[in-house]
Amino acid sequence: MYPVSDAFLQAIDSNTRNYYWSGTITTKKNRTYDFSNENIVKGSGYITRQCCGSNEIELGTVYSAEMGITLLSDIDRYTLDDAQIRLYFHLVLPDGTVESIPMGIFEVSEANRTIRCLELKAYDYMLRFDKDLNLNSSSGTAYSFLLMACTECKVGLAQSKEEIEAMPNGKETLGIFAENDMESYRDLIYYVAQLLGCVCQINREGQLELKKYKVTADVEIPSSRRFTSSYSDFVTRYTAVSSTNMNTEETEYYALDPDDGLTLNLGVNPLLQFGLKTTRARLINNILNDIAVVNYVPFDSTTIGNPALDPMDVICFSGGHADPSKVSCITSINYKINGKHSLKCVGKNPKLAAAKSKTDKNITGLLNQVESGKIVVYNFVNATPFQIGTSATEVLAITFTSKEETTATFLAEILLEIENDEVVETVTGSVTEESEEGEPITKDVSFTHSKIGESELSVIYKMNDEEVKTFYPKKTCIQGKHILTLFLPITQVVENSENTLAVFLKMAGGVASIGESQIRATISGQGLVAGIGDWNGRIAISEVISRVPIAEETVSVDRFETSAVITFPAKKIPGITQLFARIGIADIGFGYDRLNERVTAVEVVKTFTLDKDFPPHYDPVVVEVNEDGAFCMISDYTFVSVAEEINSGMLQHLTVDSTLFERVEKVEVERA
Repeated sequence: MYPVSDAFLQAIDSNTRNYYWSGTITTKKNRTYDFSNENIVKGSGYITRQCCGSNEIELGTVYSAEMGITLLSDIDRYTLDDAQIRLYFHLVLPDGTVESIPMGIFEVSEANRTIRCLELKAYDYMLRFDKDLNLNSSSGTAYSFLLMACTECKVGLAQSKEEIEAMPNGKETLGIFAENDMESYRDLIYYVAQLLGCVCQINREGQLELKKYKVTADVEIPSSRRFTSSYSDFVTRYTAVSSTNMNTEETEYYALDPDDGLTLNLGVNPLLQFGLKTTRARLINNILNDIAVVNYVPFDSTTIGNPALDPMDVICFSGGHADPSKVSCITSINYKINGKHSLKCVGKNPKLAAAKSKTDKNITGLLNQVESGKIVVYNFVNATPFQIGTSATEVLAITFTSKEETTATFLAEILLEIENDEVVETVTGSVTEESEEGEPITKDVSFTHSKIGESELSVIYKMNDEEVKTFYPKKTCIQGKHILTLFLPITQVVENSENTLAVFLKMAGGVASIGESQIRATISGQGLVAGIGDWNGRIAISEVISRVPIAEETVSVDRFETSAVITFPAKKIPGITQLFARIGIADIGFGYDRLNERVTAVEVVKTFTLDKDFPPHYDPVVVEVNEDGAFCMISDYTFVSVAEEINSGMLQHLTVDSTLFERVEKVEVERA
């Protein structure tokens, strides 16, 4: 529900209301046309929003809102291609003030004209996600994929990274199944939202917003505000979820206890195909817990209307034949401009649908495809950015499987932005001057200056964790934007094998930045399998360590070394236990002198060792080297005043710059 004031809610529920609509049309050339309630042909305007289909509750839906309106206007319809329409609802409050709420941002898809009228049809920004997506192999978190889709399609993301990660499965690292049916970014956000147990909506500010089903009612609609209404005699609820597992070639079934409700079929979600069986079970059970809150009565009602209501809002009906103890969720809403509003909640009867839904778990079939004699392409697009420095950083990895002995080809294009280091250059030479006697004298001269240098980008290939030592592409880079094109023929691919090609980059003399979706790579060849096999048992772990600050300066670190240890749970052998009755002990004296425990204090000395080959940079104002060659913080500082002239006599002026210090504990002034 759009946030409004209490005065708005009271005025919208009163027996009479004073309101009006308005809007603006902005063309692609930034020309703006305003229109008011008087320009809207009566009965012509509407806005339709929905979050589910016409039959049952769904997850991950990506429905677009539609707006239609007829205006008394002489605007040239040929200038309105892809024009933007903003609608507003204005309610006059009892104190005479006006509270306005936005009703959405829409882009014109059709513009027709009669003699005096302009008929428009427009849709919200959800259609922008209908953009081709070639993403056959990638990994990242839900936020990474959503941010990539919004960036590519020029749509804002309403939720922050923290809000997305707070959702169930929000922090999971997701891998995209190679053989998938994702053709557009709209498909991508559908599967991500399904994994998060949400539906996708474009909110009234034109941003992509993920919404969850809930149980608390946002508003109550009494019979006095309804024109017509019909309610089902059952409650829609879900107690099971089914999802097709491409590895086992069957549909898996996850249910609550008792399992006496509907089953939500997730189909084949490409983001649920990687990882262990326990990981998949955890992800799907999180989805099941989200959909289990659905406990709604399906309805169809025409009301006076509240423009602040949105799909996914939960409402409670009272009066008439409505049951005030039950709640319903708005799955579709039709706002009639200056007219009635139609609300609807869809759902199935668990008793009638149970037999049909339970058979979903028995669906099996051959799902993986072996493309013999056909060229199969594995695609990769990065979902997270990279910062390339002196250490080798993995920027992409593609896993491919072969069914026969074959060859493959690796191609990639990477968009980079290079920032080179400054270098100091010394120029030497000689000049000739004349002496006082007129004889030429030659002198050696030199001077230094700084300039932006050049950097070197190195590429390292690793096939199945083995470095390819015969081929090291290098590129000399000036500062600015670059395109790095890579090509590597992969020969002698073994029959019935799974292989992983990884690419590492490192820089010398600068830093390279790679943004989201700026890496496009493919591996193609005949005899490859369009799909993935069982998990190979390998776990890839990477860690990014940020800067290590020391006082006000930073010490550069060449490398960190660490190790991973696998610990198996110890086998627990149940022991033999025996209960003894309480054993009484006679009273005895006790004093502190009976303690034989010795308490000792251990002095802990922490040292920081620096590499002599990489001397640190420090500020001599706050750090000094003592007689033992150790770094010490300077605690005492001396400042000397300077004599200045005044109208009569002299003035001693003393300036103390305290911006370098965290605090000044004591100041002493001495006269020389």
